[in-house]
Amino acid sequence: MLKLIFIANLLVLSASLVMAQAYRWVDDNGVVHFSDRPHPNAELISLPSVSGHPKPVVPPASSGDELEQTAPSVSAISKYESIEIISPVPEETLWNLEGVLNVALRVTPSLQIKDRIRVYFDGNEVLMTSNMSFAIEEVWRGVHNIQAEIIDATGKVITRSLPNRFYVQQNRIIVPPK
Repeated sequence: MLKLIFIANLLVLSASLVMAQAYRWVDDNGVVHFSDRPHPNAELISLPSVSGHPKPVVPPASSGDELEQTAPSVSAISKYESIEIISPVPEETLWNLEGVLNVALRVTPSLQIKDRIRVYFDGNEVLMTSNMSFAIEEVWRGVHNIQAEIIDATGKVITRSLPNRFYVQQNRIIVPPK
């Protein structure tokens, strides 16, 4: 059994070596061809290894003075990790709301005193609040979107939640014929 596993591994390794070879040649009409099989007058070309992730670009080392000039200001650094809409859940179907949607948010870390949350419902600003739970009225049957963003005292957007799509359904009351 061990011998069989060794042979299988050897075949896989040799196949990967063969697959790594490529050949290039130019035909009589000047057309460039590429192949994984040798061809008369073809040159062997080496292919770069395939990686799922791009290599990071590292800036060259610099002096401390240059770092101070390029460092972002404190206001540009977000003081929040996230803002999430936890209710309604994305793609949730809500039944018989009677026109009132209860919304719950989670802000990590907690919302600062001077900051506010601006709420958009179906693309329109509907609320400015500092509460993590609130209600939006006149939400009827259909597909709806809600999104929230944290803004600072000057009105600058600090961070924004992902848009949240949900559905509202109403039971239909069928009146029997008389």
